[in-house]
Amino acid sequence: MRRHPQIPGRMVSGLLAFLLASAVALLAPAQPAAAHGTLAESTPAGGATVREPVTSVRLFFTEKAAANAYFTITAPGGTRVDNGWSYGEPKPLAKPVREYFLVNGQFEPREYTTGFPAVVAVAHLPAKGQYSVSYLSIASDGDAVRGTLTFRYDGPVTAAPQGWTPPSTQPDPALLAAAEQHQTSGQVSAVPTTPADPSTATAAAAPPTESTGESGPGAPTWTVWAVAIVVAVGLAGFVGWRRRPVRTGKPTGRGRTSPATAARRGAGAGARTGKKTVSGKAGATPRGGGVGAPAGGGRQRPTAVPASKGNAVVAARTGVAIDPTPAGRETRAVATTDGASPASLDTEPRPDVDAADTPGTRLSNAHLALFVGGLVVALLSGFGLARIATGDESPATGTARQSAVGPPASGQEMSASDGHQHAPGIGPHTHPGDGGSGQTLATGTTVSAGGYTLQPLERSQSPGVRADYRFRIVGTDRQAATRFAVVHDKPLHMIVVGRDLSGYQHLHPTMAPDGTWSVPLTLARPGGYRVYADFSVTTADGKQQPLVLGVDHTVPGAGSPKALPPAQAQTTAGPYAVSMTGTPTVGVTAPIHFQVNGADTATPAQLERYLGAYGHLVVVREGDLGYVHVHPEQELVDGTVKFWLTAPSSGRYRAFFDFQVAGTVHTGEFTINVQ
Repeated sequence: MRRHPQIPGRMVSGLLAFLLASAVALLAPAQPAAAHGTLAESTPAGGATVREPVTSVRLFFTEKAAANAYFTITAPGGTRVDNGWSYGEPKPLAKPVREYFLVNGQFEPREYTTGFPAVVAVAHLPAKGQYSVSYLSIASDGDAVRGTLTFRYDGPVTAAPQGWTPPSTQPDPALLAAAEQHQTSGQVSAVPTTPADPSTATAAAAPPTESTGESGPGAPTWTVWAVAIVVAVGLAGFVGWRRRPVRTGKPTGRGRTSPATAARRGAGAGARTGKKTVSGKAGATPRGGGVGAPAGGGRQRPTAVPASKGNAVVAARTGVAIDPTPAGRETRAVATTDGASPASLDTEPRPDVDAADTPGTRLSNAHLALFVGGLVVALLSGFGLARIATGDESPATGTARQSAVGPPASGQEMSASDGHQHAPGIGPHTHPGDGGSGQTLATGTTVSAGGYTLQPLERSQSPGVRADYRFRIVGTDRQAATRFAVVHDKPLHMIVVGRDLSGYQHLHPTMAPDGTWSVPLTLARPGGYRVYADFSVTTADGKQQPLVLGVDHTVPGAGSPKALPPAQAQTTAGPYAVSMTGTPTVGVTAPIHFQVNGADTATPAQLERYLGAYGHLVVVREGDLGYVHVHPEQELVDGTVKFWLTAPSSGRYRAFFDFQVAGTVHTGEFTINVQ
């Protein structure tokens, strides 16, 4: 079998330089995100259980909260129990916090050891259970500081002050305008300089698409750098040793002369002895002289010699030099050409002859492959160690990091940038959606977003007639997308609602191989409808891009819109009574609870998981039909389905709460007024 040609030394050097440069690029620490004024700790701590009455909650930030900052405390029943807030006396933080500032194009760390408290008064503790704290402020650098935390209260119930009523205030419009301008999705980018207490550590944010950790060139990062440099230098030294020049004339192995030496000696040896020199052995003598160029410059015509003579033979008819090596050893034959002598014979590497064909080097293909493979493994290992050793999330992902001394998993800040909000129990994460970071929290108001378009194949249907509704999700290449991620047990959720916010349906179409989705749809009343496609498409680079697209659909005929029902806290859904508690707040993540009981009793219904959760909440804004899809905590909280809702703006909304009992899905509908 022919050996592959050896790689020149310059190519090896270039490859080494490229790999070393790649190591520097890969192992360099990611630049930290710059955001300040973050929450460092709280009293009670996030996730703590409190057994004695408390009169306030103290939130310690790395700088003073804005004068118009907004705070709420919500009791287990969904009513607010906060009673104003004030500044407290600064105190040393239990764990120092590191933040990063961009100075002259470089991120410089600053360590904070002092916490500046905002003291939120608690009017009373009306029940045992989980209390939720929400906050919204603006840092000195203009970034929004928002988030939530929870704690459990297991002490005695306390009475409300005489004449006290639960607050229903909304944030200052100037605060909302500043927060909307920056639209940061996380409440902290602070990093503690000491390991966090496991009892207060936050859960890692899902999903898998991105890793998290500490930013900045900390000690672990430099350790990995040192290891990587040592490995690289060691491998470079190995290459240099392998490339040491071979001393001319030194026999290699069993009295063999190296090919390089033979090449240099060939002409003279042939002239003196009249014999052809091949690998240092005597063989046949071609006309016109030895190994050197023939005197006349003509074609060499070798004469036949016995095959058993010497270690090399030259075939008379082909002019090909052949090495009759023992059976099982590969040989190479090189034909002679005009004006050139036959090339040196080459065999597979022997134990005593392992030099490359290139004069002056010992770096063979096998060694080069081992070297390159080892260097790649070293680089990848170093990169992996760097990601493990540091706790850093690249700001390129656009997601905010969370401090290890921040709130617990059940109290983390919600992502609401695309109208698809998730409960903190699931793990907060950001969806780009069709709005991106600088748009409204409600989506579905456009037919195109993120490079994809909802393309319906039917735009209308007759009233009361069951018909297939068909559509495609088309990319910028005008081809139908066919790769979708399964989210909440389905690859695509289709929501249909009338423009008067009646006729809600939550459907799950099926996709044909050509990317056409279809689902049977019946619309009883004439009028206009909005169809939402809520999905996550898998892009060409393997990433998931969540989107909500909306398009109009018409049922022709005479009809008049229904008036929106007044706001109410209770409704019925089949045989069940459903109650809603909580205060939706513009721009602030607020808890909303749903309790499901039997219609004729106060006995809680035995809720079942539907699409992976105990309930789903779709909220649609009156007017532009802005869409918000919210998912709850993974487990029931004090017997209720708890959601974290961020109202996109003031106005009227219709909320649709889906739940399942005994295998049947029901929907409770509520009108919400957000002032």
